[in-house]
Amino acid sequence: MEWCAQGLTAGWFSAPGAEAARMVFQRGLAALYLVAFWCARTQFRALLGTRGMLPVPEFVRGVRFARAPSLFHWHYSDRAFAAVCGVGLVVSLGLLLGGGDRVPLGVSMAGWLLLWALYLSIVNVGQVWYAFGWESLLLEAGFLAVFLGNADTAPPVLVLWLLWWLLFRVEFGAGLIKWRGDRCWRELTCLYYHHETQPMPGPLSWYFHRLPAPLHRAEVLGNHVAQLLVPPALFLPQPVASVAAGIMIVTQLWLVASGNFAWLNWLTLLLAFTALDTSAWAGDRAHPPTPDWFALLVYGLTATVLVLSYRPVRNLLSPRQRMNRSFDALRLVNSYGAFGSVTRVRREIVIEGTDDPEPGEDTVWREYEFRGKPGDPARRPRQFAPYHLRLDWLMWFAALSPAYGSGWFPALVRRLLAGDPDTLRLLRVNPFPDAPPARVRALLYRYRFTTRAERRERGTWWDRTLVRVHLPPTGPGQD
Repeated sequence: MEWCAQGLTAGWFSAPGAEAARMVFQRGLAALYLVAFWCARTQFRALLGTRGMLPVPEFVRGVRFARAPSLFHWHYSDRAFAAVCGVGLVVSLGLLLGGGDRVPLGVSMAGWLLLWALYLSIVNVGQVWYAFGWESLLLEAGFLAVFLGNADTAPPVLVLWLLWWLLFRVEFGAGLIKWRGDRCWRELTCLYYHHETQPMPGPLSWYFHRLPAPLHRAEVLGNHVAQLLVPPALFLPQPVASVAAGIMIVTQLWLVASGNFAWLNWLTLLLAFTALDTSAWAGDRAHPPTPDWFALLVYGLTATVLVLSYRPVRNLLSPRQRMNRSFDALRLVNSYGAFGSVTRVRREIVIEGTDDPEPGEDTVWREYEFRGKPGDPARRPRQFAPYHLRLDWLMWFAALSPAYGSGWFPALVRRLLAGDPDTLRLLRVNPFPDAPPARVRALLYRYRFTTRAERRERGTWWDRTLVRVHLPPTGPGQD
């Protein structure tokens, strides 16, 4: 096989100067896997468990394995789900601590492949709770990481190009969906609203929203430059590619500071890091020849991604572009995008309960507080990303239209009426610590950030105005 090793890996196949980029990307990816499995471990019982709002056993009974491959088609129990999360946490931590570089290449690849398979099993039964672009992004990047190798071999050039191709689709797809979508992106006015109306503002979002209008227009213009003009430069020679990657990294850090988008920005930043010229950081350690079996796998991966890219590219070029779409059940090559339309007004569902079995005008209602979504106007938004508060995000969608909550919101109310401990653990404040309420209702409010004068006078971050009753007082046994 000497000829194969020399022929398949000669010259251009490996990029020894990209070792530092590989190390940063793989360690960072392992950290994000760790967060993702921890999110799943701490939230699944209320969301997807046997007694959850959208139980996995009911889902897998109605969906074929080929449509949503998952280990849970063979067996599901809450213990099995917790075990999958536990294995994912252990393997993620080991790779984060550099374990992948201390074992043979095949073992390292198996570790990355295991993480991908376990998380795919969760995402494919996660239903609306996992219907976010960053789930597919983590899986696609995680599958490519299997073929990046470890300290036993130099990073394959082809896999680096595939990572840049993924980054290109993330950024360019997001740029196109904006340009083709809401006209405020073309008029440079979307950020007059976005910092206030985004799904989950962060601790600095109030300050971003209060920037002068010219700076908001500059933000939008900078976004168009970073997402529409810069991405093609990733494929140009250095130092142009590094400049393009640097612009993307700065843009992602700006987004991290202005909101909570789970691990989307952090993973995009890590992808951009692989395009930086880190050759000056490379050591003098020589690598053994690249194994021929590894080279064959890399070539096979490249051919597979090229074939599967047809539908995402067609979607990218279509005037009816769809964002965050998976075209294969394994989520190997996907389309991405965000905020093709921007809401002008923020609405929030506020859930309240009472001990009064027959509510009247004098009834005292007490409010349930969520961890991340706005509630108490005096409470400042907090930073949670890269942790993902799934229920809080879905509450934002449900406030846009009741249709978004039709499958799970009634189940949430029933669990609050029953005092379900798994559901209550997802909340920040349970106003009924001793016994469940007799009735629960939901009110729809309009929220807006306070002005600087209101902030000084009242000390509040939000002002809210009642719009209507979203759900009238409901008791146990009522729909």
